[in-house]
This record gives sequence, structure tokens and C-alpha cells, in this order.
Amino acid sequence: MFYELAAPTWGEEEVEAIQRVVKSGRFTMGENVAAFETAFAKYFGAKHAVMVNSGSSANLVAVAALFYKKERPLQRGDEVIVPAISWATTYHPLQQYGLKLKFIDVELDTLNMDVSKLEQALTPRTRAIMAVSILGNPAALDVMRRFADEHGLYFIEDNCESMDAELGGKKTGTFGDLNTFSFFFSHHISTMEGGMVLTDDLELYHLVKAMRAHGWTRDLPHDTPLYQRGGNDHFEAYRFILPGYNVRPLEMEGAVGLEQLKKLPAFTQARRKNLALFQSLFAGDERFIIQRENGKSSCFSFTIILNPKRPQDRKAVFAALTEADIGFRIITGGCFLRHDVIKHYDYEVVGGVENANLAHDQGFFVGNHPFPLDEQITRLHKVLDAACR
Repeated sequence: MFYELAAPTWGEEEVEAIQRVVKSGRFTMGENVAAFETAFAKYFGAKHAVMVNSGSSANLVAVAALFYKKERPLQRGDEVIVPAISWATTYHPLQQYGLKLKFIDVELDTLNMDVSKLEQALTPRTRAIMAVSILGNPAALDVMRRFADEHGLYFIEDNCESMDAELGGKKTGTFGDLNTFSFFFSHHISTMEGGMVLTDDLELYHLVKAMRAHGWTRDLPHDTPLYQRGGNDHFEAYRFILPGYNVRPLEMEGAVGLEQLKKLPAFTQARRKNLALFQSLFAGDERFIIQRENGKSSCFSFTIILNPKRPQDRKAVFAALTEADIGFRIITGGCFLRHDVIKHYDYEVVGGVENANLAHDQGFFVGNHPFPLDEQITRLHKVLDAACR
């Protein structure tokens, strides 16, 4: 395809890393995963990192951990404030643990949660906020963090789409009590599959580690605050303290992650250069609504919403993009309330979700990759210019 939605970012280094693991004979998580966790936490200035098998699993164990805190654990029926646009597995763990979701509309220009509605969403049952920065563009994380602190709420940051973005000189994925990342093929760095949870809280760190591997104690230090170790080593080797999962990563993924992390700054720089070209071509054109950059975007993709104030046919636009060999998709799954699965949720909509619906009905995104896309972005502009006259 002339302009792909996603592109590989591996080089010889990643292939060699996999071969080293294969030769070692150790495939499940081991020293490479541990080294990647250490390097990843250091890069983002966090105290603790736990690698898992996907960003979706990162969200799952992050939510689960909050149910097993010794003080102020979440409980079924508690409310969580969420944006109307995100990927499905931002929401699924909340539903699976019996939480009620309070949906807030997004800002049309940033596609992130409209924080002016936080007060309206707050009730005595509100216990947490789930923040999402859409496709590399930082949400108002500083505002949400202050609101959470003022009202005693847990703050979870789903940063799976916005690795290496910054807000006020601080990396996204570091504002929350728990912060999640994804290393899927199309994301900022790729370990095939994979995800990470970052936290500065020791108890949450140990809870996530236990939840990652069966809910057992084997990976926890003897001085963990989660339980008192007994004297029977035979029993302690298989002691289960939490209803956990097996969402462990592979050792190959940790080895690849170490190589990809070294390349992340250059990847981000290249994506931002492509973003500058995209902005120069589309900004100020009233036919198209593009994301207003909040802070410094790591620009996972380029979003375009056809301005509803002008008569434009999205089907005709999609046909033109297809003819031009340009890949496109719905913006991060679109408005989640429009999906069939919502019938299984306990939820409430705070006000309307007009912007999320507009993005769902009139929006789409194309890819951004960590290498020059001048030809691709220029063709994109020409195609849309012709299709939207």
C-alpha cells in the first residue's frame, strides 16, 4: 500500500535480540523482561514498572490492583469517569469488575475528555478517573490529576496511544496512580505484543506483580506489604493470595523492548516532523478539523474530521482514499457508546456526547510512522482537497 496505517519499526538489532533469547533456551519472562522494566521505568522517571502481555492486560491488572488495596479499595458499584472515545479495553476491565462508567464527551479539537464536565460527573459514589490521551495528543492530565487529588479519587492513565508525549515538561503516562502502555505492532514501539504498568506506589506495584502471574507470591520480595511469609518453603513456592491471571510477557518481548526503547527518542522526533508537515497542509482549512496539539504530541496517527458545517460526503472521501491506496480507520474505535457491547455495561452519560458522535460519523485517521512521509502526506492532502471541493 502506498500509505499504510502501520509500518514495522524493527531492524537487525531486534532480530538479533530474539536470536539471543532463542539460543539461551529461556522463553518465559526472565532477565530480559526485568531489564526492560528497569530501563522503561528509568526513561519515564517512575519508581516501578511491570511488563505484561498487552496494553489491554495492563489496564486489566491496573484496575484489578485497586480492588485489593488495604485501604480504600475500589468496590463494585463505584463510579469511574471516562471519556466517550477510547479503545474497547480502556473500558472492559471497569465493566468486568462491576464499576459504573460515567461517560464524558470529548473536545472536538483535541478528541480528549472535556474536563469542563468533571464537576457535573462527580457524585458521592465517584472513586476514580480513567484518563486517555488519544493518538499521541496529551489530554488535560494536569487538570484531571488536580481534580482527582481534590476529591480523593484514584487516577488511572491509559497511555497506550501516547507514549513519549509530554505535557508541561512531564511525560504522559506518569500522571496517574497507575499508568499503562502498549507495545502492539502499530504503536510507538513494538515488542510484537506487550504492555507495561508504571506506578510510584509500592503496594500497587506488588499487587500488579502478583496479579500478572496467577495471584501468587513467587515474584514478590519477602518484605512485601501484601502478606506475611510463612516458614514452609514447600508451600510458599505455590502460595496464592489474589485471584490473578497469567498475563506474563515473553522473554523475547523484553529483549526486543530494550532495543526499541533505545530508538524511541528518534522515533518520536521523526513522527513530530511528519506532524509539522501535516499541520502545515491542513491547519486553517475550514473543511477539516484536525487535532489541536495539547503539550507535545507523540502523534501516533493523524485524525481528520469532515467539518459538519460544510456539505461533505464521507463515503465519497473514503472511496477517494481507497482509490489513492491510502489506509484509514475509525478514530480509536469511535464513540464507545455506539458499540453493541454497551448493552452489557452499567453506565450513565453526563450531558450529551455530540462531539464523540461527530468524530464517529465524520472522522477517520491515517497512520504516522517514525520515518519521512512527505510523499504520503502530500498525496493525502491532494486527495482530500479534490474530494472535498
